[in-house]
Amino acid sequence: MPREPREPTELPFGAWPSPISVQMVVSGARSLGAVWLAGEDVYWLEGRPEEGGRQVIMRRSADGVVEDVTPVGYNVRSMVHEYGGGAFVVHAGLVIFSNLSNGCLYTQRIGESPRRLTAEGPLRYADLRVDARRDRVLCVREDHTREGREPENTIVAVDLGTGAATVLVHRRDFFSHPRLDPSGERLCWLSWSHPNMPWDASDLWVGRIDDDGSVTDARLVAGGPSESIGQPEWAPDGSLVFVSDRTGWYNLYRWRDDSPGATAAQPLAPMAAEFSGPQWVFGASSYDIAADGSIVAAGRSEGRDRLYILDGAEAPREIEQPFPELASVRVGGGRVSFRGMGPTTPASIILLDLPSGEVSVVHRAWVTSPDPAFLSQPRPIVFPTSGGREAHALYYAPQNPSARAPVGELPPLIVISHGGPTSNATAALDLEIQSFTSRGFAVADVDYGGSSGYGREYRQRLDGAWGIVDVEDCTNAARYLAGSGLVDPRRLLIRGGSAGGYTTLRALTTTDVFAAGASHYGVGDLEALARDTHKFESRYLERLVGPYPERADLYRERSPIHATDRLSCPLIVLQGLDDRVVPPAQAEQLVAALAAKGIPYAYLAFPGEGHGFRRAENLAHALEAEISFYAQLFGFPLADQIAPVPIENLEGWAPPSAVR
Repeated sequence: MPREPREPTELPFGAWPSPISVQMVVSGARSLGAVWLAGEDVYWLEGRPEEGGRQVIMRRSADGVVEDVTPVGYNVRSMVHEYGGGAFVVHAGLVIFSNLSNGCLYTQRIGESPRRLTAEGPLRYADLRVDARRDRVLCVREDHTREGREPENTIVAVDLGTGAATVLVHRRDFFSHPRLDPSGERLCWLSWSHPNMPWDASDLWVGRIDDDGSVTDARLVAGGPSESIGQPEWAPDGSLVFVSDRTGWYNLYRWRDDSPGATAAQPLAPMAAEFSGPQWVFGASSYDIAADGSIVAAGRSEGRDRLYILDGAEAPREIEQPFPELASVRVGGGRVSFRGMGPTTPASIILLDLPSGEVSVVHRAWVTSPDPAFLSQPRPIVFPTSGGREAHALYYAPQNPSARAPVGELPPLIVISHGGPTSNATAALDLEIQSFTSRGFAVADVDYGGSSGYGREYRQRLDGAWGIVDVEDCTNAARYLAGSGLVDPRRLLIRGGSAGGYTTLRALTTTDVFAAGASHYGVGDLEALARDTHKFESRYLERLVGPYPERADLYRERSPIHATDRLSCPLIVLQGLDDRVVPPAQAEQLVAALAAKGIPYAYLAFPGEGHGFRRAENLAHALEAEISFYAQLFGFPLADQIAPVPIENLEGWAPPSAVR
């Protein structure tokens, strides 16, 4: 006989027993990266926290066997621009990849050991493509030879026999997307220079490959000071497809060699949707082109992705598929492969058969998934914010069928301020979020002004206003939910990492909305960031804040470290000691200020971690500490056996009675 459902146990919000353990979250932290189709084989990249964050190329062969391609001892990552991406390519059974430990390129045949191709030294490689006719690999190289000066970025060709590199394109600050046309006679690439980021202004170039393999007759075909270009790819007929935001939306365009210039590029699917995102990493692929010239593309609108096919019909046709979050689209042999994610579906490598529409799962990031009954479904919300505008968020209500809160109690709310700051909230299954909601927290994942997916104008809301617009939107999301009677206005929390950590710290030092916060490697000192960061972001703050040092006053005014006199609520600070983007000194300054003011705080520093934690034990420790921190502050018991995180200055602390 079927078992009678158990009556939910009455427990305070936050004290609910969750089946989503910290260890499940960490095991679910395996990441899936770039996808490649090579004949009948599918390749992809998998990140493994339990192996110290090592990234491994995996392969499913035509007979359905899934195996590791990358042997133990190798980590497939590139550190070009510090964020990397584009770390491997597959061509005719040959795998070429960048190895993290020494930055060298390696070649590998399936079933054989890798062979080092390039010499060890201060060189990094990314965005790899094979030039089969000339037996070489084309890529972006970042040269750190010049001590005390910015590294030099170029497009180079590396001989697959000798490893010797030839510079093909130089004299701009940054490059990406070296792509050969089908004839092997033309090369396209993207470039941009300080102070722009690639999503601010970038250029698309096309040059001819000379008899000696060099690039000549380069000409600009798209781009400019107020246009961002992304993901150029050659079509089988020799035309060049790319993404541009010239209309305010990242849409697809086609350029032909007989076109006189950028204005002649033809729009392929004009719509209020984004067919690309900001280029923080190499190797992103939101569309691909089939052998017959048709294009399969993922476009984002209304807070989700949709898959379209452009096959010469009057309008693009949407391909039905169940995933609202798509990435790394590849097409070949009548199939589409991509990384698909959904609210109840772990990140998965997917194959979609175009003729039949049949969808099959090649590989999941993790095998064991939580009971769907315990998963909170994200609900898009639009809320009023400063300046008479609207902003966006995904709201997750507490969800646990085995528990219920006492009558009249409202849940604490965790506001997530995402990093980037051009990133965006996604509806992908996030076990970290679900670990909070299943314990009785509500969560709001905020797409503050500056986020991607809503067009260039929305993204540019943050220009000159970082630390203002993002804070206003996060605080207004919390106020909106509290005012709607969905969450407890006395227990509003905010958390974020990197740029999101900065927004968190600014919110805690400029408003009285939040009762506590969590900063994961957050920026505390904008001046320090402007003076001491890597090349890719070294001028980024000029657009977000202002020119430096000319407007040093703005940098000081908006730095949380200089506003600690306004800090009046508890904070947990989590920091990697090898972080080059946000050095540990910033976290230590913040902690010193908390200690001096007698405010409750916890500080966890992780040796061997950089900007973002990768090791399983550290991911687990960080999440357990944050859960424990909130439980101790608000005085509710934990159902888990979690060791209490030490909190300084906790004795005698009383949380504020109400939000102001």
